[in-house]
Amino acid sequence: MITTTGAWILLAPVLPIAIWAAGSDLKRMKIPNKAVMALALVWPALGWLAVATWSAWFWGFALMVGVLFLGFALYTTGTFGAGDAKYAAAMAPIFVGTDIVRLLLIIFACMVGALILHRVARSIPAIRAMTPGWESWTQKRYFPFGLALSGIVVFYLVAAIWPQV
Repeated sequence: MITTTGAWILLAPVLPIAIWAAGSDLKRMKIPNKAVMALALVWPALGWLAVATWSAWFWGFALMVGVLFLGFALYTTGTFGAGDAKYAAAMAPIFVGTDIVRLLLIIFACMVGALILHRVARSIPAIRAMTPGWESWTQKRYFPFGLALSGIVVFYLVAAIWPQV
């Protein structure tokens, strides 16, 4: 499980990367490989400061590989984009040792929230005028899942920082 101090340490580099990935996915329906690599480098560089044990840090790498394989399996079925699969794998180690129920609640809330936020935003003419040419506004078949993935990792870290009640 990530420590409170560890969440602060990880939030500093993760937040700008998450904003970059979400913005790119909204604009171009693609998560840049550079954003994925930047996020993937956060765990080897800082993850050991974020967890209480070395074994948790090493398990983070195993989780990254497992999510990468699962993501590409979903990609082959057409239910998940390749960029989404790589991005999810890059952020996976951050969730090592977490309470699965808590994580599933965050995932659910961020997926539904991102969908609603996107649908409402694209229906507001002023927002569309400020973001001309954004592919996600006109895309009918696909959803910019990078928005939801970014929300998941950021809200998880913020929840880890929040005082436990």
